[in-house]
Amino acid sequence: MAAKSGEVTLRFYEELNDFLPKERRKRPFRIRFHDGDTVKAVIESLGVPHTEVDLVLVDGQSVPFDRQVVEGNQISVYPVFESLEIGGLTKVRPMGLRKSSFVLDVHLGRLAKLLRMLGFDSLYSNALDDGDLSRISHEHRRIVLTRDRELLKRTIISHGYCVRSDQPLEQLVEILQRFDLRTKIRPFTRCLRCNALLEDVETAKVASSVPPYVARTYDRFRTCPECGRVYWQGSHWESMRRFLEAKISL
Repeated sequence: MAAKSGEVTLRFYEELNDFLPKERRKRPFRIRFHDGDTVKAVIESLGVPHTEVDLVLVDGQSVPFDRQVVEGNQISVYPVFESLEIGGLTKVRPMGLRKSSFVLDVHLGRLAKLLRMLGFDSLYSNALDDGDLSRISHEHRRIVLTRDRELLKRTIISHGYCVRSDQPLEQLVEILQRFDLRTKIRPFTRCLRCNALLEDVETAKVASSVPPYVARTYDRFRTCPECGRVYWQGSHWESMRRFLEAKISL
């Protein structure tokens, strides 16, 4: 016997419209559903990852993702709220993480480097596949950053963000705004290669690892405890600082 089906009306708000075709943006539209479909299934069937959604109203009442839809439901879908207090309603996302740490997919290597440059814990390896990203996010409570919305539909991922821009600097600004990170910037505190926090080290201990003129000229060095790379505030550091000031008003 064929599964029953019906129709519901949906409307998506604010940046959730980024995932919809133009004819469905910022307006109500009707779609068909199958008997047993949940709110989550209906929303993700339209290409909107559950990690982007904070509140769902069905016929004016807030509901969880596992609520089954029925014929004629009016469904309103809202994005993650940063400043609006909705404590009296049923938020479908878990509580935000106390500390913003990230794991990035294979296509976001340049964004990972920029995030590390600003001091943000950003795990990245081009050897990580979707299964690895999902597991790491779940087990280590890291926010998945990706441009692959299908990855963010995995139930195991509770915190994630679909990066809209394909330009690294624009991506960086997106992340700073989306997670309200500007006050948490700590530039040049992480290894750009390993992501580890840098440690202060005495000049004598790194003198043989840097050019002689650098050892003579600079008196403050930091080193990565993972790869041993040595950092100092030379011309390259100054160029990166000016670059960040110009691009993101650091």
